[in-house]
Amino acid sequence: MASPLLPSVTTSIASFRPALFPSKSQTNCLVGNGRHCFAVGGSRLLLLPCKANHGDHNNPSSNNQDEVTSSPEGKFDRRDVLFGLGAGGLYGAAAAGLDLNRFSLAAPIPAPDINSCSLTTEDLKGLDCCPKKSDIIYNFQLPESPPAVLRTRPAAHNAAYHQAYVAKYKLAIERMKGLHKDDPRNFWNQANVHCAYCEGSYHYTMPTKHGIIDGILKEIQVHSSWLFYPFHRWYLYFYERILADLIQDPTFALPFWNWDAPDGMYMPAIFEDDPVLNPLYDANRNAKHRVPGTVLDLNYHGKDDNTKDDDTIIRHNLVTMNSQMLSISSTDWCSFFGHPYRAGYQPNPGAGNIEKIPHNTVHNWTGTDSSLPPNTGEDMGVFYSAGRDPIFFAHHANVDRMWYLWKNNFGGQDIEDTDWLDSSFLFYDEKQRLVRVTVRDSLDTTLLGYDYEYADIPWIDPAYKPTPRFPANKTEPQVSFAELSTKFPATLDSTISVEVARPEEVRNRSEVEKAKQEEVLVIRGIEFPANVPVKFDVYVNDDADSPSGPDKSEFAGSFVHVRHRHDHIIKTNLTLGITRLLEDLGASKDGSVVVTLVPRNGEGKITIGGFSIELSSCV
Repeated sequence: MASPLLPSVTTSIASFRPALFPSKSQTNCLVGNGRHCFAVGGSRLLLLPCKANHGDHNNPSSNNQDEVTSSPEGKFDRRDVLFGLGAGGLYGAAAAGLDLNRFSLAAPIPAPDINSCSLTTEDLKGLDCCPKKSDIIYNFQLPESPPAVLRTRPAAHNAAYHQAYVAKYKLAIERMKGLHKDDPRNFWNQANVHCAYCEGSYHYTMPTKHGIIDGILKEIQVHSSWLFYPFHRWYLYFYERILADLIQDPTFALPFWNWDAPDGMYMPAIFEDDPVLNPLYDANRNAKHRVPGTVLDLNYHGKDDNTKDDDTIIRHNLVTMNSQMLSISSTDWCSFFGHPYRAGYQPNPGAGNIEKIPHNTVHNWTGTDSSLPPNTGEDMGVFYSAGRDPIFFAHHANVDRMWYLWKNNFGGQDIEDTDWLDSSFLFYDEKQRLVRVTVRDSLDTTLLGYDYEYADIPWIDPAYKPTPRFPANKTEPQVSFAELSTKFPATLDSTISVEVARPEEVRNRSEVEKAKQEEVLVIRGIEFPANVPVKFDVYVNDDADSPSGPDKSEFAGSFVHVRHRHDHIIKTNLTLGITRLLEDLGASKDGSVVVTLVPRNGEGKITIGGFSIELSSCV
């Protein structure tokens, strides 16, 4: 397989003499973002105007090297520079050991400095998720056209009928597990990629508004934000290429766990047969749920609901998929991707629909029972260990497929914000090279060389659209709108109902306006310990004493958290689209609604900051 990279080259970083410095030797210009450059003046990093001639970033055949007025004194020792050429242009680190791409006027989340990777917290002594260090970084080069043959990802439940494919898959994982422990392609090192990006191992340093580094470290987190989809797409891309290279089969593709269709709503058999000899087997899965014939519950909350038969669970699953994928406007990208996460923002601004359910619930359903003591087994049920289970990659292949379907089948649009498009990550490729990738290069699966096997999408049937519960016994709120500011923040230790006002501008909109901009319920200031499993359900105008199921319109959605290993406090928000819900309930003109929260897991450890109804800003 040809690698989509340009060869590394020795980089010369030129000097620049701004008017405020009397001598060229006092300041070295370090390549910036095209409008400005970063200059070292004494011991400070300054943001200054910079005249640069850039390569064509839209033409992969160009050198894509930023050329700045040069002088002999501007050269740096090769050991002090990270270098690579690619579609994203030159990027490097100067004598100070800094990745200068992160210091720009825009605010994309930068790729981490893996050489500064650290243990996450004191309670993680002995657990090192950090990858092999490298002083050379390559920029990914996106091909201009798709390959002649795409790698086709098959549905996992169908793959069991293709023995040759399963044999290749098992051989590839077996060889990955057999690689030397220092090889970044090794199975456990690949699992640690997820750990490092999820458990606080990576940070970046923020400059002040004047361009001077303030030294404040910010955590990089790839969950509960708009980075969720592109990070995991890249993670699977390199994992898949490593497996294909290990068996010398460029057509090999990972399977996807088709949990959105009835035939796939079970733990796939290829991961479960022969616990001794099957390299796809993981002992740290929920013992109850791995029993053949056990139906996956996409609304799982840490305990099995024994009041529902299999047919009811399957129907609820299909209604849930309909709600998560089709209940929101195709222009409301926050509800799909998650909320903006820019440089300087706190992590976890808010997850999109699919990340909450079914992504998080499938993690929790698959991993060991969350009622067991922390740090025992776990794998899929805790972020730091999730990548140790091969089923993780099949799960995320279907999550990635939801992005694929949203764009290709349902009119969804990718985010155009450059802070999203220019956010970047680092991965080791099949040749053990450290590669920098950007979100913008992840948008077209065909250019990345893969596609998905056709599979039915039963949840698009109108029969699986949620229906109103009428006649519902609408609960009188325990907290009126006038009391919200005095009653919250509050601990969610039992069911609570509150009145939330709807601003006039959301009540008096035309159908065209509703189609263009989603009305959203925002639950703000959600706080809880990261190592606690959390789930609470949200209902609108329902009976709090006997809330409805996920097949009813009154069910607005859920907040679901997959545990981390560390115990720091996570602060985040939950945003739920309610335009269709209010239409179904005949409440689109009402001045207020009653919102009920029902804790399902983690009750007493969750704080709720407040509520509001507004128009989505993500259009």
